[in-house]
This record gives sequence, structure tokens and C-alpha cells, in this order.
Amino acid sequence: MTRTKVTEGTVPPRNAPTAPGAGELPRADCTVDRHGRMEVRFGLRTADAPRLLLRLRPPKGKPESVTRLFDLKPAGPPGERDDAAGRRWRAVLEPGPPLAEGRWDLFVLPAPDAERTPLLAGVRDLRALVAGRDPGSTPLPLAVRVPFATPDGTLAVRTWLRTAHAEADRIEVGADSTTVRARLFGVEPGGRPGAGAAALLRLRGRAGEVRETELHADGPDGVRFTFTQAQLTDTPEGGPGVWDVLVRTRTGARPIRVGRLLDDVADRKKVFVYPSVTLGGLKALTYYTLDNELSVEVTAG
Repeated sequence: MTRTKVTEGTVPPRNAPTAPGAGELPRADCTVDRHGRMEVRFGLRTADAPRLLLRLRPPKGKPESVTRLFDLKPAGPPGERDDAAGRRWRAVLEPGPPLAEGRWDLFVLPAPDAERTPLLAGVRDLRALVAGRDPGSTPLPLAVRVPFATPDGTLAVRTWLRTAHAEADRIEVGADSTTVRARLFGVEPGGRPGAGAAALLRLRGRAGEVRETELHADGPDGVRFTFTQAQLTDTPEGGPGVWDVLVRTRTGARPIRVGRLLDDVADRKKVFVYPSVTLGGLKALTYYTLDNELSVEVTAG
């Protein structure tokens, strides 16, 4: 397999011109395997030592500062061309070194001093991601890459990098309670709950306000827990707010955020929608955040 040279460094600034128009942008296809290896392929009509640029989106109001550059290699025999797009190029992004967590936009630099050009999202073959991963054979830290199309139609990659993770599996929302099953990555061998294990619901914005419920083993690497809607609403402190869901595998262990990262969905919030439950004039909605992490929002009913 051809390995792609990776370098860190500066690139043309964000406000540099990119391309004459969307109709002239190259369209990139990509494939990701179950280990996170990603291949990007696209055609260029003219190119002189082109390179692939990944830019980590900065926080709002902050300048961009993190980029990765990858050499592009011809995707076919010398002289082979795509009639519509020009010569085909490819880059292989190996699983390591991992990309920092966040959202990365993809560009091409057609020549060493050229302006960067966004890549349109083409075919994204993510079938290998659908089955998820096995906790026992997954290296740590857990590194995840999920390509997606932005609202503008350009290609980007959502990445996660976690030393420990609780992968949400089956979620059952009932009238009085919600049951969550999850698989554990990056915990002690076997991932079995020990003394002091619990599932935690932590209220945002109020330091120290936490609800606990029992955490049970569920298969070789899994856990299961159930919380009642009353735990979040029927208390003196109960009321509107957002509760983040975590698990603690034993006394003194660092709580692990529960989420769903290991499949082909980059943004679950609008795709996986659970029913809301009304109790005592309040409404509880279990949902995935913009980071694909599990939370419960309590609002006035």
C-alpha cells in the first residue's frame, strides 16, 4: 500500500480566495475502513505536485491554527485521465498519528504556492463503520473518523479522540424510565463494573448536582442502567435543565461520557430522535448532542 507523507505547517490563510465557483470545484470520493484508515480520491484538470489539506475548524471567533498536509499520488497508471475531471489523485490517511477531535474541512493545494480549493463531497463509502468496533481489539486512544457533507456540499471529517468511551447501544425510552445499554472502551480489563460503579446524570451549570443509578454488567464488555424520569424532575432542585449521561465503573474511577461514535453517522442529533416524556408539568427528552453524546433535556411541559 502506498503511504502518504504527512507534514504539519502553515497554509494559505482562511480568507485567501479558494475557487471561482462551486461548479468548478473537484468532487472527492472517500472510503474509510474499520481501523480508521481513510482514502480520498478526486480529479484535477491541472496540477503540479498537489497536496491534500485538512483544516481543523477553530472555535467561533478564533483564528485557525491546526492543519495537516498530505501528499497526493496518481490514482491510476501514468497518463490515465478522467474525461470529466482530469487526472485522478489519491491520498491515504493512515490511522496514526490520529487527528485531533473536532471537525476538519478538506481542501486541495494544486501547486506549492496555489490557493487552497475546497473539495465537494462525492461518494462516501462508510460501510465498514456500520458494524462498530470490538472493545477487546481496539487500540487506545480510541480514534474515530467519519466523513460527511457540509450544508454547502463540501467534504469534511468528524473526528473523536478518547482515552475512554462508553458506546451507547440500545436505548429504550418508557413512560416512567429510560434504559441504556453501552459497551466500554479504555477501562480496566474485562470492563466489569466494580464496587461503587454507577451511572451518573450530571446537571450542566450547577456544580456538584448529580443523580446516580445502579450500573450493571451486560455481556463481556457491556453495561446497563436505568434512570427514572422522576430522578430528574421530582426533586426540590428539579426543573428545566440539561443532564449529561456518564458512567463510573468503580469507586474513584473517572466518569466516562456515554455517546454513540462508532458508526457511519457524523451528526446524530437530528437523525436519532427519541420520544419525550411528560411528568409533573415537565417534559424530559433523551437526545444526542452535537458531539454525539447522550444527554437528557428537561423543559417546561
